[in-house]
Amino acid sequence: MLVDDLKAIVGEKGWSVDADELAPHLTEWRGRLRGETLVMVAPNTTAQVSEVVKACAAADVAVVPQGGNTGLCGGAIPDASGQQVLLSLARLNSIRRIDPNDSSIIVEAGCILADVQQAARNVGRYFPLSLSAEGSCQIGGNLSTNAGGINVLRYGTAREQVLGLEVVLADGTVWHGLRSLRKDTAGYDMKQLFVGSEGTLGVITAATLKLYPDPGKTATLFVALPTANGAVQLLARMRKRLADRIQAFELISERCLQFVVRHIPDSALPFGKDYPWYVLCEVIVGDSVTEIESALADTLEDGLISDAIIAKNKGEADRFWRMRHSLSEAQKPEGASLKHDIAVPIGSIGEFLERGDSLLAHMSPDARLVAFGHVGDGNLHYNVSQPAGADGGRFLADGIKLTSAIYELVAELGGSFSAEHGIGVLKKEYLRQYRGGAEVTLMEAVKTALDPKNTLNPGKVI
Repeated sequence: MLVDDLKAIVGEKGWSVDADELAPHLTEWRGRLRGETLVMVAPNTTAQVSEVVKACAAADVAVVPQGGNTGLCGGAIPDASGQQVLLSLARLNSIRRIDPNDSSIIVEAGCILADVQQAARNVGRYFPLSLSAEGSCQIGGNLSTNAGGINVLRYGTAREQVLGLEVVLADGTVWHGLRSLRKDTAGYDMKQLFVGSEGTLGVITAATLKLYPDPGKTATLFVALPTANGAVQLLARMRKRLADRIQAFELISERCLQFVVRHIPDSALPFGKDYPWYVLCEVIVGDSVTEIESALADTLEDGLISDAIIAKNKGEADRFWRMRHSLSEAQKPEGASLKHDIAVPIGSIGEFLERGDSLLAHMSPDARLVAFGHVGDGNLHYNVSQPAGADGGRFLADGIKLTSAIYELVAELGGSFSAEHGIGVLKKEYLRQYRGGAEVTLMEAVKTALDPKNTLNPGKVI
């Protein structure tokens, strides 16, 4: 029997069928999806992952890889049949090697992102991938969804941090590709097939990642603005002065911070009054913030910004960033929410937000817009919370038309309906709608070639 074979492979501590233990692994973070599983297995070596995948392939049973289960598209949740095997990578969590001279680190897929960041700091290096769930999300999940986060402006997405991968293929074969080369033109760049594939092409078990020099002293700026489009202009002016010293540049709407103050303990607005929009920015400053102060003074004089604060110390900077990282958590108690993880050309952000407001006013006038995002890469989280006191289920059902209208606007502006959260289950139909034809046909061909029996995370992405 397959379940008995899997238990034998992973050992006594490597499996569970206990309902209470399984519960958080079978539900999407917002509670919109729930699945069932034959058994959850948690191997602690790549060899065990290989044996699990091989056994499932032989039995024609699907395997659903799962990291920290912090995704928002259902990509790591098994279906409701109860016939799929949930493969947790949580116990595969060793840092195999860190080489500051090579500026690289080899980590296993179950390593928590924050632990990888700390390991880099311990040797005087910096790992830049940073996102709200970094205290619980795992590297394997970050890579399988090509996570973005706040530092894409300077360092790029998760994809740009990968030098090599170790991957278990659909038949259990292990591809040992943990190279740390910066230059390598020996054939196809196979590792990039698996980054962003959400476990549908192979199970990432380890990765070689880039490290960077410690950026040194940084300054955190909290800026108030009268318009969202002003943030795009502000970024352009600051980049002209500061070039790539800008690490993060986050746009936040007024309602976002209202929700944070309402639901996150020890949170407070940094200004004496509310403003329509804010920017939270981190800049490498060296020994002086004079140049930043001068840039802000110029924009304040021009009316581009309304007010600005530079964090006085690390504690204040951490409080500012805690507010930013709490935005999704603060939105959750406000009820059901339509999540739109979209990207548009940076210069079109203002137009998108203006036309999006018109859509909301026409289609759902009582809904509450919760907009925030990464201005430097054009990625906005254009979230819409249900009207206060409304029925959440009804709001989500009716919201399909609003979501479609928003994605149509995004497409018209040359953008993407999925910037950094992936496709999973919830966005499959939109992938075919907006990337259909040759592009989806190519994806299907790759899937068939690498997983001909369709046992790796079936029903996800395509």
